[in-house]
Amino acid sequence: MNKKLFVFLFVVVSLSACGQIIHTSNEKPRNPVAKFEPADGRVLLFVGQELEAIGGTDAYHDGYYDHFPAPAGFTHYTDFITVLQNESKPRPGLQGLTTLANWGDGPENMSLTANDPDFKNSCLAIGLDMSQGNDSTTAAGGNDHLIIKLGQWINRLGNRPVFLRLGYEFDGHDWNHYKPGHYKSAWIRVHNKMDSMGVNNIAYVWQSKSGDTKRSEMDEYYPGDDYVDWVAFSYFEPRDSAHPMLQFAHDHKKPLFIAESSPVILDSNGVSKPLDLTRQADAEWAWKEWFEPFFRTIRHNQDVVKALHYINANWQSRSMWKDNPFFSNVDARITHNSFIKNKWLEETAKPLYLKASDTLFNHLWNREQH
Repeated sequence: MNKKLFVFLFVVVSLSACGQIIHTSNEKPRNPVAKFEPADGRVLLFVGQELEAIGGTDAYHDGYYDHFPAPAGFTHYTDFITVLQNESKPRPGLQGLTTLANWGDGPENMSLTANDPDFKNSCLAIGLDMSQGNDSTTAAGGNDHLIIKLGQWINRLGNRPVFLRLGYEFDGHDWNHYKPGHYKSAWIRVHNKMDSMGVNNIAYVWQSKSGDTKRSEMDEYYPGDDYVDWVAFSYFEPRDSAHPMLQFAHDHKKPLFIAESSPVILDSNGVSKPLDLTRQADAEWAWKEWFEPFFRTIRHNQDVVKALHYINANWQSRSMWKDNPFFSNVDARITHNSFIKNKWLEETAKPLYLKASDTLFNHLWNREQH
């Protein structure tokens, strides 16, 4: 979900609790290997999506990295927001990259995490917002200085793989307001500019939202196979186990990133049922109703699903979400209840899930070369 805006309009269609899982395990392997795609039968485990949820640093030390083995990657957010609707004062852009920022969803500082030695063997996923008309500004060259600054910053990360979710949730019209032509032109401009700078440690990830996504819209917003390395979608409801991006990944022979995931179980009015994973009863209920279908979706689609990102967040404590019917009742932290911690450890200890190691980066780079 967009992390900077306070306009939250959700039209939710109540479907079955688990949805229909798309089974794709009999498909032929894809070739060639995409940028930073792990070996077949392996999935990169990412966690985010802000400093408190991630933990692992001196200032923020009660997050995922403080309770579990370091995952293969972590997620942070920044932006190409230089103009905002109803504001005349220009914005600097790239907030949360090298300085502390908070849009109401918790503190962000990508450099603080990336520079901490505890994260030296973890990949980075960046959610880069260019909403509210800034896709047009970017497409026209108005944000070239931000592209250059971000590219230089990514280059300094050396061989750390970076997954850039450029204009994430392109079809989240109620909060992002992207236009297909501007969006695709902005995407291509960023890609070409980064290429001209020699930024090589980057994979471009094209992400759809959760829920009622239409294949026709996906086709309309797609920048093209030459400009997209991975495709992705957000998984918040169990019905997302049948997300059309799974088939899109097959059709375009791209690896798939479940780029945002956090448990949401809706009532008949489309409002999230109260769900607090720090409580035993809620943790047991959520594991059966949400986590089991989620992990089953990954296992049944191993030929395309090659990465996932879990949002270890206390949504209900954040000002951004207090009036949002989708997240206002949810505490999705898996770090404060022994039942959910043990179940998560049991699942993610399986060989399927890649975590941080001193060989992870070499594995991902060498796969690309072959």
